Amino acid sequence: MNTLKTTVLLAALTGLLMAVGAFFGGTQGMMFMFVISILMNFGSYWFSDKIVLKMYGAQEITPQDAPDLVRMVSGLAQKAKMPMPKVYIINTEVPNAFATGRDPEHGVVAVTTGIMRALNYEELEGVVAHELAHIKNRDTLISTIVASIAGVIAMIGSIAQWSAIFGLGRGDDEEGGIGGIVEFVFLVVVAPLTATLIQLGVSRSREYMADQTGGTMSGNPLALASALQKIEYYAKHRVMPSATPATSHLFIINPLSGAGGMLVSLFSTHPSTTDRVAKLEAQAKKMR
Repeated sequence: MNTLKTTVLLAALTGLLMAVGAFFGGTQGMMFMFVISILMNFGSYWFSDKIVLKMYGAQEITPQDAPDLVRMVSGLAQKAKMPMPKVYIINTEVPNAFATGRDPEHGVVAVTTGIMRALNYEELEGVVAHELAHIKNRDTLISTIVASIAGVIAMIGSIAQWSAIFGLGRGDDEEGGIGGIVEFVFLVVVAPLTATLIQLGVSRSREYMADQTGGTMSGNPLALASALQKIEYYAKHRVMPSATPATSHLFIINPLSGAGGMLVSLFSTHPSTTDRVAKLEAQAKKMR
């Protein structure tokens, strides 16, 4: 199923870029963007995880750098019968974590320095188990590709706005007319909204599944529930440096939770933490 989703998303990226090329440069622009889309599809599949890690300044660590963390990741990976992922640390005091990598053999778990200080051992273990669940469930490839697509769509919306200011667009000799207005509205409004809806559809369902798998893997759903509440508290009071809407769905808790009001909450890439905690508490009762 994830292979099909990945294929559809890459095809959507190709179609979107070709439409933008046609809008700004006619047939030649469309063909140019087709070539660009092929290169971007290749890059999204092979390098999107590296791009995200670099964006947040994540540094790979060894057992000598953080022995307890690496030992924790290794133990959970063995318990889940999956390859040992690489471990990265992001130097920020805001507690959060995410997983990336195109498959379990290339998995990566990234945690912030803040989460290692804010959570106790059992809570951090629950978070790591949650991220390993994303890798095991093969969520990570589609998540990083969605981040790439969302970033491109945001860039397209910005280009469209600037083109309106400077009177650009429509590379062919025909007049834009109503069709040009409709295309412009699509680029500025509909395309970014579509990117958000894609993130919502991909993110919310996979978070519930990763919570359940992580709770089983760690054997302590209540510790993960406690961790989610702590991370959300910090996220609402401090925005993570370098956090972007395009990559917010990667994290265990939306790092932009404190950056807006009701509208941001409505379009959050994550389900309600209250609902997630309730499901984990119900899971814990069943495990007793």
